[in-house]
Amino acid sequence: MTTTSAETGLTLRHRSLTAALRAVAIMACLPYLGLKIAWIAGSHVGIPDGSALLDHRLVMAMANSLTVLMDASVVVLALLLTRPWGQRVPALLLAVPMWAATGLLAPIMIGLPFQLVGTAIDGSEAPAAAEEPFLNDWVFGVVYGGFVLQGLALGTLFVLYAGKRWGHLWRGRVWDLPTGATSTFMRATAVAGSLLALFPAAMHTLWAVGGTTALPADRVLQRTTPFYLLEGVRVGFAVLAVTAVLLLAFRLRPAMPVRGLLAAAWVGASALAAWAGWMIFGAVMPESDEGKQTPALLMLTYAGEMISGLLLTCAVASLLRRRGA
Repeated sequence: MTTTSAETGLTLRHRSLTAALRAVAIMACLPYLGLKIAWIAGSHVGIPDGSALLDHRLVMAMANSLTVLMDASVVVLALLLTRPWGQRVPALLLAVPMWAATGLLAPIMIGLPFQLVGTAIDGSEAPAAAEEPFLNDWVFGVVYGGFVLQGLALGTLFVLYAGKRWGHLWRGRVWDLPTGATSTFMRATAVAGSLLALFPAAMHTLWAVGGTTALPADRVLQRTTPFYLLEGVRVGFAVLAVTAVLLLAFRLRPAMPVRGLLAAAWVGASALAAWAGWMIFGAVMPESDEGKQTPALLMLTYAGEMISGLLLTCAVASLLRRRGA
């Protein structure tokens, strides 16, 4: 009887926690969705005169429509992770959008504190930013603050959900992995992804220490302390992904817990691929100003980063699939 009461109390607390996190995730989406829908409808709220967002209005409306769908998917994921029917959703239909959400939100969650510190150190904006306003300052606070809340709430919900549904896949330590789990395919994709990550990691390191190779002219003028710190964050994600995947693929640290390495590999690889993919999407948008056009070497950097992240993700997926089997 006591055990039953304890289990009931635990279940109620779990339901209360997931309901609260679901509410936070959904509420955090509303400001962003509201702004985007307003811009699609023609409003200029939060957009100063002279902003590049007022150019190419049809293209921007299409881009805003895409981002509305992306943020609305957070609402769907929050419901899926907390409702009974979510346990019956095929793994792939959940894993892919959750992987993308992780890859897009994790760099913001990690990078925002560095950006705030860098802004406090600089104490002012770059001259080019003052001459060419993009968005009003309050928009960044509202939007990125919402992204951080989305990431915290959705990430916690996913950990709770995945632990219940797939917790057996990451139990134990590296030495507990069956021989077949670290297959030739996993090791090949791990090595290929790691080698391919070297070039974009080197480029981000170059930019972090002040180099300007492959940067558009306007971005060179806009560099401030936050820029250098955020480039360092990009290097950190590459190191995290490569290190975690190689440790799993070749069992280099047998005593390490599988859970931590899989989490690091998941976050690092998704951040490489999804964020680079988003940068590629932004780079192919029409741009009449030659100073803002994306150089071929920069596009090659993004492409290498995205492909390396996808390869490292394939290595992780191979491990999970084989261990599940």
